[in-house]
Amino acid sequence: MEGVGLRAVGSHCSLSEMDDLDLTRALDKPRLKIERKRSFDERSMSELSTGYSRHDGMHDSPRGRSVLDTPLSSARNSFEPHPMMAEAWEALRRSMVFFRGQPVGTLAAVDNTTDEVLNYDQVFVRDFVPSALAFLMNGEPDIVKHFLLKTLQLQGWEKRVDRFKLGEGVMPASFKVLHDPIRETDNIVADFGESAIGRVAPVDSGFWWIILLRAYTKSTGDLTLSETPECQKGMKLILSLCLAEGFDTFPTLLCADGCSMIDRRMGVYGYPIEIQALFFMALRSALSMLKPDGDGRECIEKIVKRLHALSFHMRSYFWLDHQNLNDIYRFKTEEYSHTAVNKFNVMPDSIPEWVFDFMPLRGGYFVGNVGPAHMDFRWFALGNCVSILSSLATPDQSMAIMDLLEHRWAELVGEMPLKICYPCLEGHEWRIVTGCDPKNTRWSYHNGGSWPVLLWQLTAACIKTGRPQIARRAVDLIESRLHRDCWPEYYDGKLGRYVGKQARKYQTWSIAGYLVAKMLLEDPSHIGMISLEEDKLMKPVIKRSASWPQL
Repeated sequence: MEGVGLRAVGSHCSLSEMDDLDLTRALDKPRLKIERKRSFDERSMSELSTGYSRHDGMHDSPRGRSVLDTPLSSARNSFEPHPMMAEAWEALRRSMVFFRGQPVGTLAAVDNTTDEVLNYDQVFVRDFVPSALAFLMNGEPDIVKHFLLKTLQLQGWEKRVDRFKLGEGVMPASFKVLHDPIRETDNIVADFGESAIGRVAPVDSGFWWIILLRAYTKSTGDLTLSETPECQKGMKLILSLCLAEGFDTFPTLLCADGCSMIDRRMGVYGYPIEIQALFFMALRSALSMLKPDGDGRECIEKIVKRLHALSFHMRSYFWLDHQNLNDIYRFKTEEYSHTAVNKFNVMPDSIPEWVFDFMPLRGGYFVGNVGPAHMDFRWFALGNCVSILSSLATPDQSMAIMDLLEHRWAELVGEMPLKICYPCLEGHEWRIVTGCDPKNTRWSYHNGGSWPVLLWQLTAACIKTGRPQIARRAVDLIESRLHRDCWPEYYDGKLGRYVGKQARKYQTWSIAGYLVAKMLLEDPSHIGMISLEEDKLMKPVIKRSASWPQL
């Protein structure tokens, strides 16, 4: 994450100049008194392993804090919390951003060791997600509600890059609160991609917003927010960008490089697994919140159709295990007509040598990208973890991903969880794919770097699949170094042994990711707000097309 400060390019406008009364009225609406009951999924998650503490309530005090003002999740458990927890909470609270007296997010980093701020003094949508989950799990939902409403307001701004107008549903990548101490006013400046590296709009921001809205609703039992006309419209605008008919022959989303967490050129243009998994999870989350009235019914129908097509496509063509790898290795090429086995005309000679040794007999994963004559065999952590959480992966595929993690622990986890992708690009391939990017050098940053923030997604996936011991092992690694190294953004090296050469210290999502992972392990019932059970209607059909090999 880097770049220049925010510029006024079409979207520079202050909220002090806007009439935001209609939307913020939602903050004053009385919350429905709905008793939160855990679903079968949530109950089963908390009962997966012995030794877990079990709690049915989400809020033990009116403000979600203990009388000693210690984090609620730690106060509820009989065992002594790790000393890092208290400091992590302090650091997270120091990063909070306020707009007109209300908390609206957390800064990307609060690094006092450098004068080079870049854009780390902003609230990023994707970065705030683990912070939001930590606050929700600790019984502090107000900051999440304010964030959801403020970003929804920003969605309504006119968005331009040079002379081109962006789609109405695009969510900002980030925003910054500007305090004027003389006039005693607060203004907000948003970035929709016009100030980002490569000037790419964030495709993932809208998906994370929908996922977070569902998490808020599941955590609080408050249906009033998601049911407001503004939130209903916001979801429809986001999804209208993705569900519009065009020239696509695949149900996956075609994306540019740099449109997600990997926000620099890394050869993920096309149909990256991270975007497809988030798209799937956002569709399912929206389906549970959209009201079937007016144009909502039409949107729901489009979502259902897309989910069926997307789940089949991803489970069939993105999934790689030992048998599938062997099938691709034996593919014929230049096949025509609907009877073609090699539907994407993937050249067997394009299979990289490393994947043959990397793939265990037991285990598998969703590859990074599949398109015409193209299959990116790299492992991407976020896409595979979200595939488990959203149930894009079948139960068998979810277990196979966990098996792969255990088999390839040294490669994918090493000494610091978790590799953002594996393996790295180097040599001539690095020069061609990244454009000689000096930040994405081998085993650094997005090019095989190790990112502590991914711990929360790994932990959630482990709990959902009944493998909490994997998460505990990863947490132990984090606790041995992260605090001592001042909570860096990422680590470098094949094993993740070194603090990243340009990593920010006190990176907020590294802090929040650790807190979320710990609270999930302490109280697995929290998994319900970020996990979706398999939709029985989307189970893969037993008999598949004769034009594709049996997997």
